[in-house]
Amino acid sequence: MKPGVRAVGVAASDGSHEGDPSVLCGAVVRADRVADDFSFATCTVGGTDATRAIESIVADLGREDARFLLVSGVAPAWFNLVDLGRLADAVERPVLSVSFEASDGLDPALREAFDGDVLDRRLSVYRSLPPRRPVEVNDETVFVRAVGCDDEEAARVVRAFTPEGGRPEPLRVARQAARGARRWREWD
Repeated sequence: MKPGVRAVGVAASDGSHEGDPSVLCGAVVRADRVADDFSFATCTVGGTDATRAIESIVADLGREDARFLLVSGVAPAWFNLVDLGRLADAVERPVLSVSFEASDGLDPALREAFDGDVLDRRLSVYRSLPPRRPVEVNDETVFVRAVGCDDEEAARVVRAFTPEGGRPEPLRVARQAARGARRWREWD
């Protein structure tokens, strides 16, 4: 991948006080590790607004030159699930969700935390997600769900944006910025 190819990475940082929103950061990062732009939003811990918040970040950035959207996981704020298909349609580019730990899935945890219509809506979103695929990168394994590209291209994108370690640079930068913004919000 050419060094100037850009991706938006979105990561969250949850508040340290009960009831705090989760701060999301969108970071535009080039494959050569240069950060180009940032945008922030919040979503409700345990809510259903994460997809909408990510859509607003991408719209605010207005970066048509960012070819991919990488999202850290699918539940950034305690089961506030990201609808990857809806998100890919809204942002009109491939969306890759990257997670960093092996998992048996969220189904049992969702059933433990919710019931009734609230559970049914979350399960519907969760079951609509593409399967997680392991991707080896720099002697580490990450798990990728992709919408808008095949598994082979998704693995190429993750590797191209991960010059070292196991966290793609757009997600690493977004996570650091989200943490800084959350600390600033708590201090303010």
